[in-house]
Amino acid sequence: MVRNRGKRLNQYVGDYVVFDLETTGVRPRFDRIIEISAVKVRGHKVADQYATLVDPQMHIPGAATAVNGITDEMVKGAPGIAESVQGFLDFIGDDILVGHNIHTFDMNFICDAAMEALGAEIKNDYIDTLYMARKCLPQLAHYKLSDVSEYFHISTAGAHRALNDCMMNQGCYEGLGKILEEIQTTQPQIFCPQCGAEMVRRKGKYGEFYGCSNYPGCRGTRKA
Repeated sequence: MVRNRGKRLNQYVGDYVVFDLETTGVRPRFDRIIEISAVKVRGHKVADQYATLVDPQMHIPGAATAVNGITDEMVKGAPGIAESVQGFLDFIGDDILVGHNIHTFDMNFICDAAMEALGAEIKNDYIDTLYMARKCLPQLAHYKLSDVSEYFHISTAGAHRALNDCMMNQGCYEGLGKILEEIQTTQPQIFCPQCGAEMVRRKGKYGEFYGCSNYPGCRGTRKA
């Protein structure tokens, strides 16, 4: 399956939707979503929220329950994936999406689920706070959401439940955004001529160059 989705951005915006998923495992082709939560933000303030457990129509492995605390009994009678994803799509509209490690995890799961259950594509552009944190907080040793939250003195109580993680991440994004704006005043962004995403400085076989931050989805480059 080819995922036709939006661009990964590196920006600080005032209106967006933070989202997070809990799943039965880490493999989008084999594992399933068991919780979807999202928080709508307007003018940097939380304005609305969407949260639902999802019946995966399979046993939730003990390893997953150990992380997120979600059991088979909890999802019994919950909406199925089609209803849950449709509710999510209705909630997010065309908003920019924000999440932690969504570039390689949550976006894959939600895009696959939308296509398989509804035949729908999710083309919203999105911002991954994992990449923002690496750029804005190079002094950190680790970049889990809990690590970034602790840096900004945000409570991590209830971590690994989707809605709690959304609220934590919203606070982290606001903190990271302010740092990013300071960085960009002295280090102007360079944008990819092919897809418009930010380009990052890299080292290659023939020296330094700028490569698209959406690699491998986009392979735009330019000379340093």
